[in-house]
Amino acid sequence: MMVKREYLVRHPDRCTHNAVCIPVCPTGAWLSTPPYKFDAPRCLESCRLCLDACPSQAIYAVFRKGEKVLEPQKK
Repeated sequence: MMVKREYLVRHPDRCTHNAVCIPVCPTGAWLSTPPYKFDAPRCLESCRLCLDACPSQAIYAVFRKGEKVLEPQKK
């Protein structure tokens, strides 16, 4: 069964609002005005540039395997 990225989430408490995610996005999926909302249809499935660029790790991906949604474990 294939695992696909379902969507991205920006954790508001972790975001430092440096907006590093905006210029690295090749499709402009991150909107450049606070609260830096995300336009999911514009996002490329295999792209991780915003996740890797975020210094505070405020962006994370949620995946789907079949009907099951796989979210990061909460610590």
